[in-house]
Amino acid sequence: MNRTRSVAAFELAQRLMPGGVNSPARAFGAVGGSPVFIDRAEGAYLYDIDGNRYVDYIGSWGPMILGHGHPEVVAAVERALHRGTSFGAPTEAESELAARIIDAVPSIEKVRLVSSGTEATMSAIRLARGYTSRDCLVKFAGNYHGHVDSLLVAAGSSAATLGAPNSPGVTVGSSSDTLVLQYNDVEHLEDAFAAHGDRIAAVILEPVVGNMGVVVPTPEFVAAANRLARQHGTLLICDEVMTGFRVAFGGAQSLLGIEPDLTTLGKIVGGGLPVGAYGGRAEIMNHVLPAGKVFQAGTLSGNPLATAAGCATLRLLKEQPPYERLERLSARLADGLQRAAEEAGVPHTLARVGSMMTLFFHPGPIQSWREASQCDVQRFARFFWGLLDRGHYLPCSQFEALFVSAAHSEADIDATAAAAAEAFRA
Repeated sequence: MNRTRSVAAFELAQRLMPGGVNSPARAFGAVGGSPVFIDRAEGAYLYDIDGNRYVDYIGSWGPMILGHGHPEVVAAVERALHRGTSFGAPTEAESELAARIIDAVPSIEKVRLVSSGTEATMSAIRLARGYTSRDCLVKFAGNYHGHVDSLLVAAGSSAATLGAPNSPGVTVGSSSDTLVLQYNDVEHLEDAFAAHGDRIAAVILEPVVGNMGVVVPTPEFVAAANRLARQHGTLLICDEVMTGFRVAFGGAQSLLGIEPDLTTLGKIVGGGLPVGAYGGRAEIMNHVLPAGKVFQAGTLSGNPLATAAGCATLRLLKEQPPYERLERLSARLADGLQRAAEEAGVPHTLARVGSMMTLFFHPGPIQSWREASQCDVQRFARFFWGLLDRGHYLPCSQFEALFVSAAHSEADIDATAAAAAEAFRA
């Protein structure tokens, strides 16, 4: 494919922005080369500025579950646009979005809207510390919860991709109260509570990890997290920024039997526009200012355009649920990718929950960052470019999830599987 305009655009961007991007995950740092610059999107497809079309499995890193430019979502944003882009005052749409979230996620009784997933996790952690009057936080290596100082310790996502899990600029003080454990390691979780149980304000985890690739918790790990949090008066925070409304309407917690005290949301909640949210039991949420004393604020929180997109998306997911179709399409893609890797004799394992999955270039199983970090990232990079050159856009890192949308067709899925087979043979 000819991408000369994208190459030129990236050269310009590098002179204007750090690394030429506004988020490191976009920089192709893990696969080499210049990133593709997008002109527009429609349904299951992206179109770059050189006129190339790609079957899109990034979906803006998760939120485009209905596909790009769904007409009812676009119409809702257009209606909101004509009434005003920002007020700095309450609107009924904020209450509608909050009500839709509460209706969908049984563990949430009250919710606060913010503008990003990072804001949601940052605020939930502050609330947990304020509610419990404790300082210590437990997180898991390879789980990414946004660029919060106290969480950039053995982080996943782009931090892992770039080989800098402990970011410069994060002080020892801001991370000294964070205990980092291995995901799915029940023994060390029990040890941490035995040693620090009366200091642990919260355990935060991705109920299905997407930021070191898709990693599924074991039933034993889920049971231990639930049990230990209850025993020690610790809050359990489910980071469902990625999985919320994606793997199920009620999120991953509804599939796995997780009983969180607080949940963070984003991506699909905004229908592709910048929205995050955190919520949980009313008793806890009532500690947030102005009901309580835990400070959190945001000038653009509950932005009318973003809430319009979110309300439309959540309404469609409830009234016209796509989850059975997504399951069929995703299983078809998973089978196609696995078959292509097997026929090529490539060591691999594929992890999938609903419409999110990762093809790991590692024989597996992958249960934590310990195993994920051993993947053949060079082979992944060759595979990524082989797919991209054939018109199929996967996440540009081994340590990310790909997403299937309701706009994909069986023909799209089969074409991607065929392209994967060709890429492995090349």
